[in-house]
Amino acid sequence: MRGVNNLTNWGPTTRFLVGSTGLDEAKKDIYGRYTYREDVGTVFEVDGTSFNKLPETEQHYINVKGTLINVNKLEDFKQSDKSILLNNSGEEDLKKYRYYYWFGFPCRNQPTVYMNDEPVSITTIFNEQQLEQLNKGFNSLDLTQRHYFTITKNNDSITVDTLSKILDPKKQVESIKGIDLSMIYFAFTDPSGTSSPGWPMRLFIAALLDHCPDLYNTDINIIGLRCSANGSLQKSQVYNIKIPQISETSKGSAGWVGWERNEKGAFGPKLAVMSSSMDPIKLAESSSDLNMRLMKWRLVPELDLDVMKRTKCLLLGAGTLGCHVARNLLAWGFRNITFVDNAKVSYSNPTRQVLYTHQDCLNGGQKKAEAAANSLKAILPTVNSKSIFAHIPMPGYPVGEDLMEEMYNNVKLITDAIVEHDVVFLLLDSREARWLPTVIAALHGKIVINAALGFDSYLVMRHGVGLNVAGAGGEGLRAATVPGGRLGCYFCNDVTAPGNTFAERTLDQQCTVTRPGVAAIAGALAVEMLAALLQHPLGVEAPAVYNPDNKEIDSVDDGILGSVPHSIRGFLHSYQTVLPTCAKFTQCIACSDVVLNAYKDKGTEFLLKVFESGKYLERITGLEELHISAEMNDMLAFSDDEDQGNIDNE
Repeated sequence: MRGVNNLTNWGPTTRFLVGSTGLDEAKKDIYGRYTYREDVGTVFEVDGTSFNKLPETEQHYINVKGTLINVNKLEDFKQSDKSILLNNSGEEDLKKYRYYYWFGFPCRNQPTVYMNDEPVSITTIFNEQQLEQLNKGFNSLDLTQRHYFTITKNNDSITVDTLSKILDPKKQVESIKGIDLSMIYFAFTDPSGTSSPGWPMRLFIAALLDHCPDLYNTDINIIGLRCSANGSLQKSQVYNIKIPQISETSKGSAGWVGWERNEKGAFGPKLAVMSSSMDPIKLAESSSDLNMRLMKWRLVPELDLDVMKRTKCLLLGAGTLGCHVARNLLAWGFRNITFVDNAKVSYSNPTRQVLYTHQDCLNGGQKKAEAAANSLKAILPTVNSKSIFAHIPMPGYPVGEDLMEEMYNNVKLITDAIVEHDVVFLLLDSREARWLPTVIAALHGKIVINAALGFDSYLVMRHGVGLNVAGAGGEGLRAATVPGGRLGCYFCNDVTAPGNTFAERTLDQQCTVTRPGVAAIAGALAVEMLAALLQHPLGVEAPAVYNPDNKEIDSVDDGILGSVPHSIRGFLHSYQTVLPTCAKFTQCIACSDVVLNAYKDKGTEFLLKVFESGKYLERITGLEELHISAEMNDMLAFSDDEDQGNIDNE
């Protein structure tokens, strides 16, 4: 504030000391601002708009005016007497100091005041109607008067006034006698997010005592007004402050304090490295997360941004689905992405597969996994994107002697990659290509997100993680939800083993044909499902409901991004979406105990039998007997019908 006797213009201002080179040593006006922030605590902001002639105005923010002081040499900054500068600043003007940079909030160290009791919520003092009057009165104040003001409570009526209405601004020393302090609340806009008041309160009390010495040896009520983003004042605090009798010792020892502590908790300046803010790569990294930070600050305060950065994603398939999933992962803040593919970029790919260009098709085509990883780095240089060129062995595709070593290498590459990553995306062209990664991921307890496309339909689902299959069936079917660990995998609804789906197909029939928008939709939903799962308090154990339309389902099962379905089936021709849920199948040919134990115990020997014929899986899981039983029931049913028909004819 510019002089404690000028009560009509009371408001905190700041002074900044800036150490820099090549600048004239001159003072400049600068603006800062603060607000109450429930999510991140006390924040005082200075940005590029601080040098505007007029401050930027935004609802619920309080602008404060200060001074920027430049010095040419770092030595000048180091040699300056900080205590003298702070004292001079305080005596001359209650402003603020900055730069090399070091923030200071000048405030008198005398007298020491006390809180009579713990602060109480404003809702214990004012009712809802009074709070509405208070909010309306506060918003009617001029912007320059919202730092410090008064609130008068007269029965059920609330009046918000400038300080000049209570204290005479024309007199340097004004007596407080004749004013009923029990009806008056001195108020300030409080940026603190804790039970303790923010720094403007210290300035407020110091200025009040300078202007009104009769306030010594009294109790006063002070309100720290905290206005949330929705305009609510519910978080505001009321403090009952006891001001002791002034003493001659206090007068003589009065000084100024207020230097901010640095990152180490010690009194000292902070260093702003300008190169870090000017490096385009670092600028890209910080700017790319802007949408995520805005989501957290404005809409979802509980959002954990770090979990996205830590999570390592493995994308099996770098085709149309893989490209869309990768782009959405980047947008969600994922920074560790690895592609696995054994194809090369062809001329038909760039128009549908968004990570490739015409240049990737030249000279026989670049490897897809490598081109996709490089493309991500071109979009965001700091992303940790890798590529693995590998073929995934599949059931029903026998392995000859000459390909045995290649098969071993591919299985090892796929296994090592799954073990090293946290999430596996199955984005492959065929059903059989998904079998081996499903088995390996289930064995190692990895999150699996599966996406598959039809011509105008799509499927996105998560596999169950964590619990054994035993006992999952009956309990899950009787409940309204299925725990995340007991959800079925991609193969749990099948009663036949995967085989060679490309056999007896012409080359054009082997190509995946889909409407262009299907992959983009499925890719986006796959990433959204993962994001919702990672942000859910139960993580991989997040339950999925059997009937999403059941109004009796408890919303407690939802995470901060909503519920996490087991699967999403979409039909573009009718623009419909359904959310089926199924528990693990005890005879599943991929995630059942018998399959996982067989792979764990016999390893490659087991895989070779599966690659030779998928029917082997039907035998060890009991599906073969199930088929025979079903056929026998059909025959018996047919026989009974035939006999009944003969009887009727007779």
